[in-house]
Amino acid sequence: MEILDKLTILADSAKYDASCSSSGSKRKNNTTGIGNGNFAGICHSWGADGRCISLLKILFSNSCIYDCKYCINRSSNSVKRATFTPQEVADLTINFYKRNYIEGLFLSSAVIRSPNYTMEMLIKTVLILRNEYNFNGYIHCKTIPGSDQSLIDKLGKLVDRMSINIELPSNNSLKLLAPQKEKANILQPMSYVSNNIKLNRLDKNKFKPNFVPAGQTTQLIIGATPESDLKILKLSEGLYNKLNLKRVYYSAYISVNNDKNLPMLSSPPLLRENRLYQADWLIRFYGFKANELLDETHPNFNNILDPKCEWALRNIEKFPIEINTADYFTLLRVPGIGVISAKKIIRARRTFLLDFQELKKLGIVMKRAKYFITCKGKYYDKVYKFNQSFIETNLIYQERLSIPNKNFEQLSLFDNLSPTKEDKIKCLTGSL
Repeated sequence: MEILDKLTILADSAKYDASCSSSGSKRKNNTTGIGNGNFAGICHSWGADGRCISLLKILFSNSCIYDCKYCINRSSNSVKRATFTPQEVADLTINFYKRNYIEGLFLSSAVIRSPNYTMEMLIKTVLILRNEYNFNGYIHCKTIPGSDQSLIDKLGKLVDRMSINIELPSNNSLKLLAPQKEKANILQPMSYVSNNIKLNRLDKNKFKPNFVPAGQTTQLIIGATPESDLKILKLSEGLYNKLNLKRVYYSAYISVNNDKNLPMLSSPPLLRENRLYQADWLIRFYGFKANELLDETHPNFNNILDPKCEWALRNIEKFPIEINTADYFTLLRVPGIGVISAKKIIRARRTFLLDFQELKKLGIVMKRAKYFITCKGKYYDKVYKFNQSFIETNLIYQERLSIPNKNFEQLSLFDNLSPTKEDKIKCLTGSL
């Protein structure tokens, strides 16, 4: 098979993997090499400065020995199969880099023959790039569950970031849709990588070169199984706390196979994915806990209001807060005030007392924040009632106005809505 045909098949197969983001890694170039890794990040996404960052994102192979019911590359599917050689992937990466098409490589693979064989092929590929081509750019590589620790250790010393996909949020779901995979074969390598990253940071002289300097990530498929948002979010929180993951990625389930154990969805649950990303941001940067955002009586997020607004309405007794006296962490709990905005407020009020006009100038999202704050002891001029029903009605009205071609109807957790433009901006900026 021609290499262009392989590239067409394996680049398309990689589109279902969402686990690529900014690198957080810095590898300097030398006089004999090409490329470099930067803290700014190399990914197929948007950088903090608004620029689009590109990388070559492919599978090494889509010829899988597993028959996971949700996967397009399952062994029982009749799809075009292809497998690169290590040299072919290395040559593609270098040629694309020299033409300024990419800044790095995101390499994953189906399981060929066995987990160990697949890992050996990935290691050979990265060794060619690092040693023969002296490529010092960013490389994100998948760890194959079930492979030996010695192989994980070898790959971890060559790449910037590693990821091991959990994919399904519970052991029961794994048995139902991917019976050939075992939970232990996923969590044990994640724990091993996490421990080695910690040791590397504690004793850099002992671990040369650096072991996975940009950390590890994982991916969860949303909507293929019946787990609630609460269960998914608690799993993510545990991974952050216990394994110090860099990111958990949420991928809305896309129906590509027919199976009695799979849900019949007319479209991917993109809004649910969006809500989980927003909640994930609140846990990582705003100091929220999963049990604060959801509980057994409210196990799923609201389709209309973002998680922060929903939390504020359920805890209305904590509001309003005085903008000129509240501490930083209290400010972060106000809908419409993000991390950057809270820092601006703290700095600005050192010199003068803030009013609502000043808050607008600082970039606060007043259409949400105005219901939960006071300035100099006064409410916003149009907020003549401070009660949950009044605030909720107005917030829902504002959110529905931002959804085009939708008639007003009773609020439901099961509306078939899509993320609005503002929702997408929130996920990029983290301002909730």
